[in-house]
Amino acid sequence: MQGVVCRHGRLEAVSGVDLDVAAGERIALTGTNGSGKTTLLRAVVGLHRQVDGQILVGRRSCRSAAEWAWRRRACAWIPQRPAAGRFPLLAKELLASSGAPAEAADAAERLGVGALADRPLSSLSGGQLQRMHLARAVGCVAAGAGVLLADEPTAALDFAGQEEAAEVLTTLPVTVLVVTHDRAMAARCDRTLEMAAGRLREVR
Repeated sequence: MQGVVCRHGRLEAVSGVDLDVAAGERIALTGTNGSGKTTLLRAVVGLHRQVDGQILVGRRSCRSAAEWAWRRRACAWIPQRPAAGRFPLLAKELLASSGAPAEAADAAERLGVGALADRPLSSLSGGQLQRMHLARAVGCVAAGAGVLLADEPTAALDFAGQEEAAEVLTTLPVTVLVVTHDRAMAARCDRTLEMAAGRLREVR
């Protein structure tokens, strides 16, 4: 990232962020709510488009629809408080969207939600839905994603679930950028960065 600025209308949510993340590195992004963490991650995958500056993944920028399609395959994404959506999507359909359904289903089994694959996402609890999205991300990595972006991936989980999710996330053979308030998750990462009022500084 070079000189990245993200806006919500006229409000500048992210201000002049410069960040280099090496292949295979694990970065924890901390900071108070509203500091710009989520906006920054969403900008990487094109979910936030009011962006100035440069964001490269694998030294590639995005200027066309085809390049954005490549970016979304290259980056596994776990959203904050994942929504079930407006349509009656089944959990197994979410897993299949990873590009590697068998691997995602295996991950769902390991995370204790494999038996819920035939249920609509809208019927799952917050923790179950979060585990399903984590399993989908494992499938995305199996399908070739080299970067994992995760926004508060353990927020809806109990302590044991947080430990389990942190273990899965930080042992995948990919570059990881995770927004978290979980100190145990941050401790597993190579570096901890903090955002405050849209600006980024290194803590560890």
